[in-house]
Amino acid sequence: MSLDIVILAAGQGTRMRSALPKVLHPIAGKSMLGHVIDTARQLSPRKIHVVIGHGAELVRERLAADDIHFVLQAEQLGTGHAVAQALPALEADKVLILYGDVPLTRVETLARLLEQANDAQLGLLTVNLADPTGYGRIIRDAAGQVQAIVEHKDASDAQRAIREGNTGILAVPGKRLGDWLGRLSNSNAQGEYYLTDVIAMAVADGLVVATETAQDELEVLGANDRIQLAQLERHYQQRAARSLMAQGVTLLDPARFDLRGEVKVGRDVLIDVNVILEGQVVIEDGVQIGPNCVIKNSTLRRGAIVKANSHLEGAELGEGADCGPFARLRPGAKLGAKAHVGNFVELKNAVLGEGAKAGHLSYLGDAEIGARTNIGAGTITCNYDGANKFRTVLGEDVFIGSNSSLVAPLTLGDGATTGAGSTVTQDVPAKTLAVGRAKQRNIEGWKRPTKK
Repeated sequence: MSLDIVILAAGQGTRMRSALPKVLHPIAGKSMLGHVIDTARQLSPRKIHVVIGHGAELVRERLAADDIHFVLQAEQLGTGHAVAQALPALEADKVLILYGDVPLTRVETLARLLEQANDAQLGLLTVNLADPTGYGRIIRDAAGQVQAIVEHKDASDAQRAIREGNTGILAVPGKRLGDWLGRLSNSNAQGEYYLTDVIAMAVADGLVVATETAQDELEVLGANDRIQLAQLERHYQQRAARSLMAQGVTLLDPARFDLRGEVKVGRDVLIDVNVILEGQVVIEDGVQIGPNCVIKNSTLRRGAIVKANSHLEGAELGEGADCGPFARLRPGAKLGAKAHVGNFVELKNAVLGEGAKAGHLSYLGDAEIGARTNIGAGTITCNYDGANKFRTVLGEDVFIGSNSSLVAPLTLGDGATTGAGSTVTQDVPAKTLAVGRAKQRNIEGWKRPTKK
């Protein structure tokens, strides 16, 4: 059966106290609405309809895609009114209604809910709550069949004692939805058109309301303020940590780990505290990552080691390579097998061949460095003339003396050497020593300045 998904994302979120629309606030580096859209895509819908209102243009700008149909709700008159705005575009057999500020609902939960919906019944996602304050209550008859949902503000004391709450997430037969929405009334404490009133209409029309229960409260919790946003962030990270550990990763403290993207991991990986993984990250077998590292859009091959306080973005470490502590590998940095980058070394668009070493205090940009080449401390590639970038090419077994400045474009042949403190501006043939520094003078009898 075909499926349309409607995501309600028009709310202002005044309790966020922010100029940013509520649904654009991030969980794990991605907007809450982005999470909901990604979940929706995994259900293979015909179309995803996003109802927007406050900050509509910014939401469009951030999340526009070929499979997204944006619908404007100019006035926020309730959830039923919001779904009605999308009604002219709904054509599928089933309609799933989600919320842009409820980012952590599992695909598996929604798939089970969709199985409940057909022409004879409607699917309702509920949750058992320790404190149901603020939630609509699920009203059942003596046989346990759902009869209606009563919003908290409209509920009696007896109804408020019910702990089964409404998540608002519904899977309904598409051909019935228009009739039900057309019959909604705003005669309630809020003066709004409640989508939840559809439940009582379905019962009156002879349909069964079949329920599916969420695994936990946080799976269906919406973030209305920054406190709830932080709760969802931690819940997401706990989920991610448990998933990685199940795949063979050792997290020295799962509570001090953050995933802000997607990661593929091998076995026997060790990750120390306060590591942040962003974007698309690949970590192969036996990799070790020290504390306080940020790794973004990078690949760590088998047995690679990232030492403490290193920052990698768009980088690749070859098998058995290592970097850090305090190394910075910028986009295009690539270490060959068993290559080494030490502390306070920065690489940008630079490739180190197998076994090449840059031990400390160097900048290597737009460079190609051959196997077993050694870069002395304080070396820089002078790759930028203020307008254009140029490459430095070092062959195999090159030795760069400490405090060398390599002025690109420049090529050093295999086995070439530079003397410490040299500024090298001309190509150096293979197995040749280049010394480019001013002649030293020793001045006898020279007196240091003294304080006046």
